[in-house]
Amino acid sequence: MTAPTLIFGWGNPSRGDDALGPLLLDRIEALLPDHPQWGAVDLLTDFQLQVEHALDLDGRRRVLFVDASAAVLGAPFCVTRLEPARDSSFTTHALSPEGVMHVYAEMRAAPPPPCHLLAIGGQAFELGAPLSGAASANLDAALDWTRQWLASPDSAYPPGGDGM
Repeated sequence: MTAPTLIFGWGNPSRGDDALGPLLLDRIEALLPDHPQWGAVDLLTDFQLQVEHALDLDGRRRVLFVDASAAVLGAPFCVTRLEPARDSSFTTHALSPEGVMHVYAEMRAAPPPPCHLLAIGGQAFELGAPLSGAASANLDAALDWTRQWLASPDSAYPPGGDGM
């Protein structure tokens, strides 16, 4: 049975702060047994988004994509609402979340479920680097926000998505 909520975190755990997406999902997974009020939640991780991930949007009421970002400045994280878009990633092996949504819309001839991107600030992405101290603090803040998001399944837009 497909859970109405999907959280999809991607990144490479061998590249320092790039592990932020999968690390957030690890923390959520540890919390799920103590929070039945969140309802059914599916967690999915991968190194990158692929065309096949469009199928993971089937049957969802909401989707949260989670990734590390060097572009998040002045806040621990940023949340944005996503729209399907055929972008330059469409013909590559790795897609953007908007590209995954576009594939879904084309494949199903229907709009995808509401999707948001939680971009967690990172700064050290070198191969073999550990998680930076700043990224660890940003992960804690993003976890707090995600817990609020999970607790409000009927909200049209996630609460407090500015990372502050």
